[in-house]
Amino acid sequence: MASAVDQAMGRVRASGVLYVEGARRRALALDPRAAQLWADLGDQVGGKMLRPRLTLAAYLGLGGDDLDAVVPVALAQEILHTAMLVHDDVLDHDDVRRGRPNIAGATRARLAAEGVAPEVARAQGDAAALLGGDLAIAAAVDVVLRAPLAPAVATEVVGLLVRSIHTTVAGELLDVAASSELPGRTDALLVAELKTATYTCVVPLLAGAALAGASAEARDALTTYGLHMGVAFQLVDDELGVLGDPAVTGKSVLSDLREGKRTHLVALAHALADDAQRRTLDAHLGRPDLDATDAARVCAVLRATGAVDALHREVDARVAAATVALDSLPAPLRDHLAERARTLVERSA
Repeated sequence: MASAVDQAMGRVRASGVLYVEGARRRALALDPRAAQLWADLGDQVGGKMLRPRLTLAAYLGLGGDDLDAVVPVALAQEILHTAMLVHDDVLDHDDVRRGRPNIAGATRARLAAEGVAPEVARAQGDAAALLGGDLAIAAAVDVVLRAPLAPAVATEVVGLLVRSIHTTVAGELLDVAASSELPGRTDALLVAELKTATYTCVVPLLAGAALAGASAEARDALTTYGLHMGVAFQLVDDELGVLGDPAVTGKSVLSDLREGKRTHLVALAHALADDAQRRTLDAHLGRPDLDATDAARVCAVLRATGAVDALHREVDARVAAATVALDSLPAPLRDHLAERARTLVERSA
């Protein structure tokens, strides 16, 4: 089954390139800056392509065989993901994604080269990122509406995309508000479920299931799997954000610490810490000027308290629960998703 998904992914990637290039050319008739924004947005599409892979897996594994129908729906999942990343980078004040400038960073760099004042370049970079994310949200819906789908199926898939946005925004709001609260005050697992699990795993799987005409039992199984796997995925992501190798992740380990993100890892460390360790966490988390030396002190506390080990136990439990949920699904899909679960939590980027 993995080979079938890989082959279909070739079409998803090609479709994405064609869509962005078409949009860029149409935008060029309006203004060169609009065309540049589409080009920058296209540069952000890529990475693991997890979400379209899940859509393809669910569709093919549940008996679907019309690639013309599923490829646009799979592409929509990745375009929506790109929108979320672009907006998330604005919230986090990041100029880099996957080791290269994001929309805001690329815009600021061009303006700086033109001699534009730094404060103006910063404001325009943020504006470009916000607008680029908006374009991507609209594009995700547009791709589905252009697909050769029955009207009822297209309506269901668009509804799933809307559900993704609503749920993710709720999670992002909790995440942003948590930075001003004590670690553990906000339920970081709920944030992970809302901010990541629904749009990363649940909705892509359900979109594929909708196209395949799957039973309610199959959809329930995919939902349970997706919720557990999405949370596990976010927990691993949080760990890599502060303890990963920037050369591999493409993101600075200082970013989340400077933002003071109240992740589940931070909550565990705060709960397990002694007084001295808790003072270290409180002194450095959320410091905009945090340097590598003090970041290393925080990371040492995360390890010494046993928080990292506790996080790994939570991830293992989530993977186990996700795998059990697959029992009622056809064997090829069950085996494929079980293997996907293992690779997601064993990654280094």
